Amino acid sequence: MLQPLKNVVILGGSYVGLPRFSVAPKYEHKAFIPYTAAFGASPDASRHQVIQARAESLHRGRVVLDRPWQGSAEVVFDYLVVATGTRLQAPGSMPYDDKLSSVQYLRSFQDSVIKSASIVIVGGGAVGVQMATDLKELYPAKEVTLVHSREHLMPLYHTKMDEIIKSRFSELGVKLITGTRAVLAPDGTQGVLKLMDGREIVADLVIPATGQTPNNGFVKTLEPSTDAPLLNPSNGFIKVRPTLQFRDPAYSNLFAAGDIADSGAHKAARPGAAQAQVVAKNIIAMVEGREPTENLVVTPPGIHLSLGLIRNMVFRNPNVAAGEAEPTVMMRDDGQEDMNIDSVWERRGVKVADPKEYHL
Repeated sequence: MLQPLKNVVILGGSYVGLPRFSVAPKYEHKAFIPYTAAFGASPDASRHQVIQARAESLHRGRVVLDRPWQGSAEVVFDYLVVATGTRLQAPGSMPYDDKLSSVQYLRSFQDSVIKSASIVIVGGGAVGVQMATDLKELYPAKEVTLVHSREHLMPLYHTKMDEIIKSRFSELGVKLITGTRAVLAPDGTQGVLKLMDGREIVADLVIPATGQTPNNGFVKTLEPSTDAPLLNPSNGFIKVRPTLQFRDPAYSNLFAAGDIADSGAHKAARPGAAQAQVVAKNIIAMVEGREPTENLVVTPPGIHLSLGLIRNMVFRNPNVAAGEAEPTVMMRDDGQEDMNIDSVWERRGVKVADPKEYHL
């Protein structure tokens, strides 16, 4: 006997941030990829839908959206995957939901960059490092300074990462201030930037690149079945089992994947892809009446990091459990100014015959 179809709802559809397109002009219209072919590989694409909306609240078996879809703002589900990730500070996250406004927003920020002789980036994580090297390579005459509260940049990684980045900063002429915090003004964009150690920096433009805020607001409306909260109080990420199911025993049909999940994995694209496979296998098992037994294997942190328009590196921390003492480092000079975004459109199934179609 054929089993009735199960409705699987996935919340979240973005992949990575937009630091390159916020500072490098000419490519912002390619930053927003249509989801028209999201289910192109499915044997029956008509079974699937892409809904442009935001989740406002989550309840047992249903999610409430901020706008109606097919006559109702509620979508019922048998299984739910929360993949809403985190949001960066501007300009890394878009304040708009439509392409035209978002393109104009990026162009406006690019204009601010062009008009600024001195730029300060606050935050020494991946976004801050990439923006600093991009800016200095695009505009060598501008004074670019990065302020980081710790002595080591990107402290999640082996100290070799810090050495490589600082060497690249020196090569490009990026100024670096470490070991002190910046006090951002309310508008956070320009003027005198005060540091906690008493120093002041005059900047035409200040770009905050500190931290990531989990997109978890709608989860807070779901009542936990025990005294334990659904979210980790220390970071706001969803507490999960190794199967990536919600840890709360009442919600075994709810999963979290990617940056929003408190999985123990580092926040990056590759771990997110691995988590998607774990979730998919476990949901299939449950639909077929089997136990979800696929567990996430947490691997040492790794990243593909751009260090300018062309220079980039693949870096992975040593696997101490396997006896490794040194990180894996591969330096490359094969980057492209537009991040090879055309190929991303192709991988998403969007065929572009005329370059004008990127603007639609």
